[in-house]
Amino acid sequence: MNTSLATQVPRAEEAQKGRCAEEKDEPLAIRSAGCDDAPALYRLITANLQEGHLLPRTIEELVAHAPRFVVATRGPAVVACGELTPLGGTVAEIRSLVVDRRERGSGVGRQLVEELVRRARAEGFARLCAFTHRPAYFVRLGFSIVPQLWVPEKVCTDCWTCPLFRHCGQNAVVLRLEPAGRRREAPLRRPAIRLGAAV
Repeated sequence: MNTSLATQVPRAEEAQKGRCAEEKDEPLAIRSAGCDDAPALYRLITANLQEGHLLPRTIEELVAHAPRFVVATRGPAVVACGELTPLGGTVAEIRSLVVDRRERGSGVGRQLVEELVRRARAEGFARLCAFTHRPAYFVRLGFSIVPQLWVPEKVCTDCWTCPLFRHCGQNAVVLRLEPAGRRREAPLRRPAIRLGAAV
């Protein structure tokens, strides 16, 4: 290897480590996303498709739906994101929940979920759901594991036409949202759904 190149490589690595350390020193902020965040959302989601078992998103879709997203930032960098997607008048879903590898274990994901829960409650939704390969994570945040068919709004919107329906390995989790001062609702019950009917 060229001597000058050999000295440049460690310097570049040191510079990268320095930049990462500087980013870690930046305070974490949770905010609403805007259309300008779409490229950062796309990079974050695309980089974690396999590891996070995520559905791919197009840049056009993210531009259109950016206002639904909540992002966590350190300085100018978007380090985590999650989308609050309405499935109907009473049910919303958490989608594209992603935390950058360097931020995992720091509690950023919990902060995002708590903010999405707060927003879903403020918007008047009665239930918040997610379809995930890591149900234990959501259970620790108060969600309950339920059969997928107990969320017919999701099944009829996305799952019914999916070739992996009932074989995708995902678990449905649901959180009942109780507005302040409202009496606790009854436990989750299996809803009626006819899968043989036309959707």
